[in-house]
Amino acid sequence: MKDSDKIKSWETVSSEYLIERPWLTARRDVLRMPNGKLVPEYYVLEYPTWVNIIAITEEGKYVLVQQYRHALGIVEYELCAGTMDASDKCPMDAAKRELLEETGYAGGEWTELSVLSANPTSMNNLNHTFIAKGVKKVASQHLDETEDIAVHLFSLDELVDLLRRDEMKQALMVAPLWRYLAENHLV
Repeated sequence: MKDSDKIKSWETVSSEYLIERPWLTARRDVLRMPNGKLVPEYYVLEYPTWVNIIAITEEGKYVLVQQYRHALGIVEYELCAGTMDASDKCPMDAAKRELLEETGYAGGEWTELSVLSANPTSMNNLNHTFIAKGVKKVASQHLDETEDIAVHLFSLDELVDLLRRDEMKQALMVAPLWRYLAENHLV
């Protein structure tokens, strides 16, 4: 038997929502550990499912977006990303919608690369990263009123250089990008 097979789930004794807003929901749980010990304050942030897209054009360019990130006070390059909403049947539908809305790119062949958690200790959602190969520009951007996004195309060398210079800070984007590059022997 592995040591991990001995670990048991904790019981939720009670939950109380502290804040419920469109982009932030926080709750306080009271938990009981398998040994009977009570954990009187355990905080969980609830978020919708997130999606990222490693979009590659028919010409082999990587589609990145550039936008301001207030928590860090920086403007940075990122993968196109977003959240699932009520109109999306699955994470891939959300990813296709987000790519079209934020960049105007669509089409291509889509596969799922990874499903990650930003922090399984305190966040309840998952982040799905998709590869979209052979996308092409089919429309203009259709941004939400709170979005200010510029679209940029990068060659493979430019993308790798950006990553090596540590100029992308979003871990849920950087990790799948490095995985994709490594699995495809591109670095």
